[in-house]
Amino acid sequence: MFFVIANLLLSTVSISLAPKFSIMAHSFLSHLFEKQSYNPDNFFLIAGPCVVESEEIVMEIADRVYAICKRLEIPYVFKASYRKANRTSANSFTGLGDDTGLELIKKVGDVYSLPTTSDIHAHEEAAIAAQYIDILQIPAFLCRQTDLLVAAAETGKIVNVKKGQFLSGPSMKFAVEKIQKAGNNNIMLTERGNTFGYQDLVVDYRNITWMKEQNVPVIMDCTHSLQQPNQTSGVTGGNPQLISTIAKAAIATGADGLFIETHPNPALAKSDGANMLQLDLLEPLLEQLLKIRRAVI
Repeated sequence: MFFVIANLLLSTVSISLAPKFSIMAHSFLSHLFEKQSYNPDNFFLIAGPCVVESEEIVMEIADRVYAICKRLEIPYVFKASYRKANRTSANSFTGLGDDTGLELIKKVGDVYSLPTTSDIHAHEEAAIAAQYIDILQIPAFLCRQTDLLVAAAETGKIVNVKKGQFLSGPSMKFAVEKIQKAGNNNIMLTERGNTFGYQDLVVDYRNITWMKEQNVPVIMDCTHSLQQPNQTSGVTGGNPQLISTIAKAAIATGADGLFIETHPNPALAKSDGANMLQLDLLEPLLEQLLKIRRAVI
């Protein structure tokens, strides 16, 4: 009986500590998802392939994820990198060309009436990418680059800053301040783990709560947080079998959104295949996560 009561008390504490989130609390998010039908109490999903590999791949993934999210009433942002600027090896695939990549991402948004996102790597890219996408993503390695943050802010687009692997959650307030001082309050922050040793990452879930103190939506990157970067083979490794673990813990601790890179056949993906979720596994995972979400709010 003691253990039953203790477990009930712990469950009550956990539920009360997970902050309630509604998309309607952030006007820029409600505007972002205005073309979708969704449950505003659900988390939102940012998902797609790591990089634009081909029109066939991006359209297949978008079509399947769109259908899943529509059925489950989850707001959805399509993600793909139009260029990968931070590959381990010089021989790795970096994209089809900036114009082609951006045009294909825009096509996805137009065909499915979806908001889209991609990463930018230099301040001169911000205004160009903003013509094609709705959310400018700042890579973790570049989250302290003031000129990049300011250029992204000045486009007026939503800016999603990934927390550096070398930073704590509270220190991300400085990235938020830089964007706000440039006149933009449409900000999201993404947790993606911290460097642990030379070639591994660990997730500190306190960062979700700490970053939410900035009054911005906080996202959990469930795939990049499982990377094993800079392998001597020249190809980044990963632990995709733990994606569900990362995602479940993130929802339980109050994440507002999830970032999941997915592919029909990760073994054939041209970037980050070692830590991507197989597309067939996405729907059952989201169904489980919605149950957790309902429990913690």
